[in-house]
Amino acid sequence: MNLSQLNEKCLDCRACGLCEGRTNLVFGTGNENAKIMFVGEGPGEQEDLQGLPFVGRSGQLLDKLLAAVDLSRDENVYIANIVKCRPPKNRDPLPEEQDECIKWLRDQFKIIRPKIVVCLGRIAAQRLISPDFRVTRQHGEFTEKGGVLFMGTYHPSALLRYPENKEAAFADFLALRDKIEELGLK
Repeated sequence: MNLSQLNEKCLDCRACGLCEGRTNLVFGTGNENAKIMFVGEGPGEQEDLQGLPFVGRSGQLLDKLLAAVDLSRDENVYIANIVKCRPPKNRDPLPEEQDECIKWLRDQFKIIRPKIVVCLGRIAAQRLISPDFRVTRQHGEFTEKGGVLFMGTYHPSALLRYPENKEAAFADFLALRDKIEELGLK
């Protein structure tokens, strides 16, 4: 199975109530052969309207951070979310919604087989790295799980609300660049 086929299957998902309010499924975007994967919590309004992850203001900031370390959603990364449908009023996805939707992300992992996964924000980091992960204390740290390196960093929308954290987030992206070079993933 490839990502396009998985996306088609995901379109039929009715496992939780989030599907009722969606305009578009927000499955993921990027290079299917990427070694680096970014995972957020869930789509916002612009993402729901366009059917692509991280396309609003936070996506523009993410693209700038990616470009600063020679990464691009069009060339060498894949971007997805824990949940594929927008939670009402951009609230955090509920644990039961995450539980229903995580299977799609697992299947994306199996197809893409990333070497590094960057969790954007608390929800993704707590789900994929550790339930007690604290972004403010542990951002930029790499953790190995099942042969894959995971790193948590600030969510781009949090950086828009708290610009004083942009410097720390940029340092995380520099650490990511260094790790990519160290592992020869370019």
